[in-house]
Order: sequence, then C-alpha cells, then structure tokens
Amino acid sequence: MTFKPVADAVPNSFEFETQALVRATGFREYDARWWFGHPASSKPPELNLVGVQALGMGLGTLIQRLGAGPGIVVAHDFRSYSLSIKLALVTGLLAAGARVKDIGLALSPMAYFAQFALDTASVAMVTASHNENGWTGVKMGAGRPLTFGPDEMSALKQIVLEGDFDLPGGGSYEFIPDFRVRYLADLTEGVKIGRKLKVVAACGNGTAGAFAPRMLETIGCEVIQLDAELDHSFPNYNPNPEDMKMLHAIRDEVLRTGADVGLGFDGDGDRCGVVDNEGNEIFADKVGVMLARDISAEYPGSKFVVDVKSTGLFKTDPQLIANGAVTDYWKTGHSHIKRRVKELSAIAGFEKSGHFFFNPPIGRGYDDGLVTAIAVCRMLERNPGKSMADLYRALPLTYGSPTMSPHCADEVKYEVAERVVKRFEAMRDAGEPIAGQKIVDLITVNGVRVVAEDGTWGLVRASSNKPELVVVVESPVSEARKRAMFEAVDRVLRENPEVGAYNQTL
Repeated sequence: MTFKPVADAVPNSFEFETQALVRATGFREYDARWWFGHPASSKPPELNLVGVQALGMGLGTLIQRLGAGPGIVVAHDFRSYSLSIKLALVTGLLAAGARVKDIGLALSPMAYFAQFALDTASVAMVTASHNENGWTGVKMGAGRPLTFGPDEMSALKQIVLEGDFDLPGGGSYEFIPDFRVRYLADLTEGVKIGRKLKVVAACGNGTAGAFAPRMLETIGCEVIQLDAELDHSFPNYNPNPEDMKMLHAIRDEVLRTGADVGLGFDGDGDRCGVVDNEGNEIFADKVGVMLARDISAEYPGSKFVVDVKSTGLFKTDPQLIANGAVTDYWKTGHSHIKRRVKELSAIAGFEKSGHFFFNPPIGRGYDDGLVTAIAVCRMLERNPGKSMADLYRALPLTYGSPTMSPHCADEVKYEVAERVVKRFEAMRDAGEPIAGQKIVDLITVNGVRVVAEDGTWGLVRASSNKPELVVVVESPVSEARKRAMFEAVDRVLRENPEVGAYNQTL
C-alpha cells in the first residue's frame, strides 16, 4: 500500500487531516513517544491521528512478521486524548489483520497481565507514562513478559516511515469489560498484610488513582488517598515519583497523618516511589537495596539486575554480600532491564526511575508499581519491630543526587552523549583526574559512568524518552565529594553547546 508518513504537517489544514504525520524521533529505544500537542503550547505536533493509524498498520505488520501471530491486547491511560489515539491505533491494527482485545482504561502492568490472562502474545499500551500533558506514546511487546527493545523499535520505525505495510484486512475487535476487577483480584489473591499499616497512596490524579488505593485496602492497609481523583489536567503536579514536587507532597501528607509509609505511583502505574514515616524521600535505587536485602534473606544467593544510574551499594552492601546476593549493572530503560532479568533468571530488577521487576514467585517479570507496593508492605510486615525509617537508616550512608536532566534535542542527544564518553576515555588515558582524583573505572554499557578512587561516581547518558540528557552523581564519602563530582561532570557537559538547562539540580 502507498501510505507514506510525512515529517511535518500544519494543524488546522487539509494536509493535517489527510496525511500521516509521524516524526521519526518518536521511535525511541524501547517505546514510542511523541508530542501530540496541547492548547497551552505553541510547539508543533509530531504526530496526528492519521499518523497513529499508520503506526497501527506498522505494528500489526511487525508482530506477524515476528511470528507472534495476529492477537494483541490494547489499552489506554487517563489523558484527555488517549482514548482517541487508541481507537486510531486500533483501526490501523485491524487493517493489518490483527485480532484486537481492548481492555479499556488501564495501567501498563494491567495490559501486560492481560497478555497472560487472555493468552495473547502482543500488547500495545497507549501512554505517555510520566511525561507532561501534550505527550503521547505506545509501550509495545510481542512476547510476554518482554517489551520491544532497540531491534524491534528500529524495525517498526522502518516499516512505518517507509509505508511498508502488509494489509490483508480481516482483523477483529473484542472489548473485554471489567478487566480491572480481574487484574486487582490477581494482584491481591492470597495477600493479607498482618501488620497494621497506615499508607499514603499518592497518584498525581493519574490512572493509578482508580487502582492503587483499592488494592492497598484489599490487602489490609489503612489508606490515605492523596490526589487520587482522576483529573487529566494534573492540577497538582505531574504523576512522576522521581519528581521532587510529588515526593514533597507525599512527605507532607505522611508527616501530617503519621503514616507508616508513603507510596507514589506514576501516570501509567508501572513505577512506585517511597517516602518513609519520618518524611525522608527515598530514591528508588535505595528502596531497591532495601528490597534486595529482604528478598535475599528469604532467598539466599539471589541474583539482581540494576541500571547504571543506581547506587553502588548493590555491589558493596555488607548484608547483600552476606546473603550471597549477586548484582549485574545494565542499561537504563524498562525494556532493557526486563529483558536482562529474564536472560539471567534474576529474581528481581531495580531501576533508579522506580521501575521494579519481579520474577516468580513474586511477580511475572514485568514492571508493576502495585506489585512493588505489595513488596514494600511485605518487607515492613517481616520487620515488625522496625519502621521504614529504621530500615532506611540501616543502609550504609551514601550521598546521591536526584536524576537531573539538562535539555538536549532528540536529534543530537546520542551524538552528544557519545562525545562525552570519548572525552572521559581521553581523560582516563591521559591520566587526567576527575573531581581531583584518578579515574579508576568507566562503565560504558549505557552512556558513561565515571568512577573516582574513593568510589564517587557520575553518570551521563541520553534519555530514551525525552529531549534530554540524564545526569546522576553519588559519593560514599561526603556531600562535598558528591558536589565536586557533579561540577566536574557538568564542566565536561558544557563543552557541548547543545546542552541546555537542567530540570532540577543539586
């Protein structure tokens, strides 16, 4: 079929209504993400509904070329435009002969669960995750519990942009009613927390508000709802548990109510952030260390996968070492970590952004913020004499930064990241110090993690989802060493004029 997408089309025009607008940069490493447009923004859209139809045709073509068959689960998150995008995607899938099972409004992990429950190989979840309003995207997979990685995304990009579709027609559509009830019943089956816990459930007015509070109540928690009413304008803050504004809101509510723990869920419910009973906002990698301690005590010799943004404690923590835990550092990104967890048969994977993956007997291998919430509650139940703050204090002290993201255009961010890698390699080879110390290690599996003699490290990589770089620093020594590493990394970044301002900094 001749149906070749265009890179630009002006809204409110004949071309915009008749041509498929699909900007090439929307095909990311492991999912798709485009600026769809927002009334308050003058930024031109990167995708239109005709373009979404083309995406559906391409996805329907790809899953069958991959041998996954025509069956596919579809769902959408709670945004004002997500349903219309999903329905446009469905029309494209039907043209490609797909057999669509629509579970309606959902969390991403609910869509992944549907692949198992409905015995369907593929999935397409319409969501922009934690991105601001105006963004849209699709998380896709063709073999449970995995989602697409770079190879599949490259193949999809080529099919769509070249209009290389197989369109036999003959697709089918089935709507699956009340699937939320089935998902929540599966999550909570056999789970009753014996310890009395008061839990703040913060949802940022996103999709998780329809799921997380009910789940927590079902397992026996006293739930204090915070911004759990669905409101796609996100009036209080963006539902992103890595964002300090959301974490501060959870902290304030925990302290106001005397809760045992605060749990924050992102826009599509596959991530969970944690605030302890004293109001400490615990970065997700430290939560991962706490859970790894708990899991490896129950299952000695456990294997874990963590992303390169995560704390060095996964390798150095004395309790993890005593429990025989083994940790593999891998590429950032929910698809990368999920795939690595499966490859290594690890019991769990942890990502600093809050994507946590649990293999059996804890989970099914995909990221689910509600499963993470259950794991946190069970950890507290297994430590009846200790608070969340006690468990946090028991970790060796390190000084870590939030995830900081200086602006860098999608078209150049990978090139800039590669320049930074080469610059640090040149510094190491020349014996040039970083933050006043010798470079003892460079981890380049995903961007570059530069490590100084005292264990202080800094990471630079290209964001997979937004026009940004990602910067993280940590020191096991002091706040001053952490800041020194940040300043050293930032000086290298500023050698590149394409790097803009940070979303947040130290």
